[in-house]
Amino acid sequence: MITIEQLRKILERRLNLRRCLDIDNKIIQLEEKELLTQVPGFWVKDPGYAKKQIKAIGIIKSWVDAYNVVQTAVEELQLAFDFNKEGVVSEEEVDKVYSDVVLLIEQLELKNMLHSEEDHLGAVIKINAGAGGTEAQDWVAMLYRMYSRWCEVKMYKVNITNWLEGDDAGIKTVTLQVEGDDAFGYLKSENGVHRLVRVSPYNAQGKRMTSFASVAVVPLIDDTIEIDINLGDITWDTFRSSGAGGQNVNKVETGVRLHYNYKDPNSGETSEIVIENTESRSQFGNKDNAIRLLKSHLYKLELKRRRQAFAKIEAHKKKIEWGSQIRSYVFDDRRVKDHRTGWQTSNVQAVMDGDLDDLIKAYLMATSNEE
Repeated sequence: MITIEQLRKILERRLNLRRCLDIDNKIIQLEEKELLTQVPGFWVKDPGYAKKQIKAIGIIKSWVDAYNVVQTAVEELQLAFDFNKEGVVSEEEVDKVYSDVVLLIEQLELKNMLHSEEDHLGAVIKINAGAGGTEAQDWVAMLYRMYSRWCEVKMYKVNITNWLEGDDAGIKTVTLQVEGDDAFGYLKSENGVHRLVRVSPYNAQGKRMTSFASVAVVPLIDDTIEIDINLGDITWDTFRSSGAGGQNVNKVETGVRLHYNYKDPNSGETSEIVIENTESRSQFGNKDNAIRLLKSHLYKLELKRRRQAFAKIEAHKKKIEWGSQIRSYVFDDRRVKDHRTGWQTSNVQAVMDGDLDDLIKAYLMATSNEE
């Protein structure tokens, strides 16, 4: 059973969380903002402002509610610890409550590492096969499953916006749209090249093979963020969708390919942004979502341009582009290692089943220290 010292440390972590999260001030802010919504004409006078205020209330409330859950759980742990002395609660029950409390505190501590404006948005994940042929395409399918499992546990909504089947197996490229609070803040840790080493099932000699896949993650903007797009700089291609789903697949040109001429505000150089979308059975629906994905991409470019203070982080990102893996998954050695943080585990299967929280936490701790 837990000791009195372990209980004392939990009480200290709870108090530290209250200070770090500035809960007392957040409660005051929440009350003030909720009072504003009761002013006559709040919604009518400026709907845009009203919408932003409601969003701000939701964010503050989510922090207060999360802390209150921790507070209640710690109080239950204290009661269970005391009741054990009286023989009312078993040692096993106390240990179970303790484990639950530790998990809640760690989750809130992890969430508190997300400081950037874009961290609290959804995310767009694009996975591309690299060197390795069929093996690399199978690797993309495995990464797709890994991220899907992680999102499922987090109760995030996932939509496939683009999917291109591999030639013989697996997936050449897939784009996922992840909707949920803080999705980008967590998933930005996955940006870079992922290396797989295993005895390939596609090699007749049973040789150990290495293959690569690149993962790119950008914030998924919502309708409270304004991004100006010159519609005259957009051109469209249409094509027949491929992959999972629907009567229209391979029959009508519902898939769309957006081409956008982006002019860099600093250098003046023009580059082409290409976005494909095959999510909907409707061409119009795919065009609408392609525009949204374009806005997400432009939003990320704008954040990079404006945030010169984050030069260290941007320099770090450049180091993890194609050709320099951020993480290795070595199946026969039973090892997953993140080369940026040094974190590793022998439980390869758990990671491939979507258990990424320790990897994400190690990354966030490392980048927080860099800042």
